[in-house]
Amino acid sequence: MSSVTPDQPRRPATGVGADDRPAGRPPRPRVPAPRAGEARRSRAPLAVAAGVAAAWAALTSYLPVALVLGLAQLSEDAGSVAGALRAGLGGWLLGHGVPLATDAGPVGLAPLALTGLAVWRLVRAGVHTSRAIGARGGRSPRQALTAAGAVGVGYALLGTLAAVLAGVGGPAVSPVRAGGTFAIFGALAALAGTARTTGVAGLLVERAPAPVRDGVRTGLVAGLLLLGAGAGAAGLAIATGGGDAADMIGAYRTGVAGQAGITLVSLAYAPNATVWSASYLLGPGFAVGADTAVRTSEVSLGALPAVPLLAGLPSGPVEGFGAALLAIPVLAGMAAGCLLARRLLRLAAEDRAEVAWPALLVPAALAGPVAGLLLGVLAGASGGPLGGGRLAEIGPVPWQVAGTATAVVAAGALLGAAATRSLSKGKSPS
Repeated sequence: MSSVTPDQPRRPATGVGADDRPAGRPPRPRVPAPRAGEARRSRAPLAVAAGVAAAWAALTSYLPVALVLGLAQLSEDAGSVAGALRAGLGGWLLGHGVPLATDAGPVGLAPLALTGLAVWRLVRAGVHTSRAIGARGGRSPRQALTAAGAVGVGYALLGTLAAVLAGVGGPAVSPVRAGGTFAIFGALAALAGTARTTGVAGLLVERAPAPVRDGVRTGLVAGLLLLGAGAGAAGLAIATGGGDAADMIGAYRTGVAGQAGITLVSLAYAPNATVWSASYLLGPGFAVGADTAVRTSEVSLGALPAVPLLAGLPSGPVEGFGAALLAIPVLAGMAAGCLLARRLLRLAAEDRAEVAWPALLVPAALAGPVAGLLLGVLAGASGGPLGGGRLAEIGPVPWQVAGTATAVVAAGALLGAAATRSLSKGKSPS
């Protein structure tokens, strides 16, 4: 026990806010200790963060294109490094939906594999930009839109530069068209990353009504199931015609490196074939040239280019057991509706409640327009001209695919959800 007399004043403890000043000096202002997590991180300027992120996204999506086209052009001493790099710029622009003007006519058939790669890299660019400016978790729509717009502006400048460079001794490309396309493409893709990083996406999900959330989820599931079925059908058709595809590749006489490049170019268009196959299963089908049609009920083809991906085209309408293919879109919708009902029934069982019919049927009906919008957009992106003349029309008609998918998926989802609800053994609590 300490002994302190009244004549000996107690000395305050040292530390933050301790009064250890010499006699006669004014007291120091008390500075509160910083709390955990309150230390401000250094933030990069928006222009710098967006410019670096956009440039990195452009570089990482361009290099694979240059490598693939380099393999196709540099085999057996054909072409040059400058020509391969310029062709890579043309292919990179084409992957973003920018058409190329050639001597044979406009080329606008975008390889969707490259499009998907560019979208992924731009989403990551949006994420990095949001983090760099300190907008992570802020749930500010303004910050999300600002960061995405900045990435779009930087990407537009790179697209304009690429169009100018590709047009030097190569196919003519409109710099204005390239800049506008890249601005919209980059901003929309980056917005997906900024909305998630800032928390705006979660905020929108929280504010959306439950039937809308369930309907969007069910529609996306149905659309992905349809695309999966289309990929399986396309892969089976190409495998069946694998001999013809091998003969086409060998006919190019470009050596091993060139044949590898041609194969990789064909793989870049594999997502296009997936969308076309899904359109074929839905009924509208697709075209491989003017006045042509590839449907389950009709196949009308003319002279085709020597492209290995076209080796799996059907030779006639579906007959016999092949008619079962027509049931695949309905089954995809039914599967999505069944998953919706099972999820709602499980959540209701946890709350010891019963799923009301409107809460089940409204999302199932909304699944149709969501799936139709998804497949319609993909159908529009998967087609385009491959030159002039007959090859000016390639791919499905977007509005036909969207309308058919909407009707088929809505009917299938309603049927699947209602059947699962009726056959469920769950009972409401007594």
